[in-house]
Amino acid sequence: MPRAPIVAALGLLAIGAWCPALAAEKPIRFWNLTSATVTELRLAPAGSQNFGADQCKNDKDGSVDHDERLAITGLTPGRYDVKVGYKGGKTCRVANVSIESGKVFSIEDKDFTDCTLPFR
Repeated sequence: MPRAPIVAALGLLAIGAWCPALAAEKPIRFWNLTSATVTELRLAPAGSQNFGADQCKNDKDGSVDHDERLAITGLTPGRYDVKVGYKGGKTCRVANVSIESGKVFSIEDKDFTDCTLPFR
C-alpha cells in the first residue's frame, strides 16, 4: 500500500486540528475610524465605571491614528463601555460595544454617546 495517501491524509487532519487553534490566538483589535488620532483607549465592563489600563500603550508611538488598528491585551470577550481620549484632553464614550475573541471592533465619530472637553 502506498504511503503517500496516508501521509497526506494525516497531514490534512493535523492542519484541520491546528487551524482553529490559530484563529483562537488572533488578538482582539481596535480599528480607529474616528476623525482624529486616539491617545487614550480604556474599556470597562458595560454599565460599570471600572475602566482598565490605557490600551494605547500597546502601540509603539502610544497613539492610534485614523484607520490604524491596535492589538488589545488583557481583555476577555464581552460587552464593554469604551472611553476614547484625544490630544488636548477631549474624551468621548461609546456604550455597550460587543467585543469578540480574535475579531476587530471599530469606533466611528457617530458612535459617541458622550463627549467632554477639558477645562481651560
